Amino acid sequence: MNEILTKNQFFVKEHVGMFKAANSYDILDLESQQPLLECREPNLGFFTKMFRFTKYKTQTPFDIEVKDGVGQGVLRLTRGVSLFRSTVQVFDGSQRLVGKFRQRILSLGGKLDVLDPNDQVICTIEGKLTSFDYKFVRDGEQIALVTKKWMGLGKELFTSADNYVISIEPTVAANDSIRAMIVAAALCIDMVFAE
Repeated sequence: MNEILTKNQFFVKEHVGMFKAANSYDILDLESQQPLLECREPNLGFFTKMFRFTKYKTQTPFDIEVKDGVGQGVLRLTRGVSLFRSTVQVFDGSQRLVGKFRQRILSLGGKLDVLDPNDQVICTIEGKLTSFDYKFVRDGEQIALVTKKWMGLGKELFTSADNYVISIEPTVAANDSIRAMIVAAALCIDMVFAE
């Protein structure tokens, strides 16, 4: 696991764009605001670009590459076309499957199961209907929270850019593989629910 993923707090900043099809994020250290990771979608197909400007945006496929400051791969999130529920695969820098997110159908506020590579549920992500707060729950305890951080009403009204804070509980071990899934979740939640 990449050393960056051992941190407990991150700030996810989506790049501002009025007419952009590809998703682009930076993950910063919450305290220092120093860039840690960059998340890009470099291989976006023509038809996917076209559908990103329609009401079917949340159903389009994606392939997001997460790299560190020197261009080394840290994570990769992929999903095919989503008709009824999303299943997002998360790979590490060596392209080994770390886990999956599987959307639950008919859940108020949004809910995802976090699966290990063998499709066993290891925790759930539970959203709130009234706000953009998604908590990771494992064995009945909250281990992390992804929440939207508003940067100003004017900016949010006229662009599709969103910002998120990831907070991982200090009780989660630095080498716990769930950390990669928590960081990937902020991007996944944005693509599956918020777009």
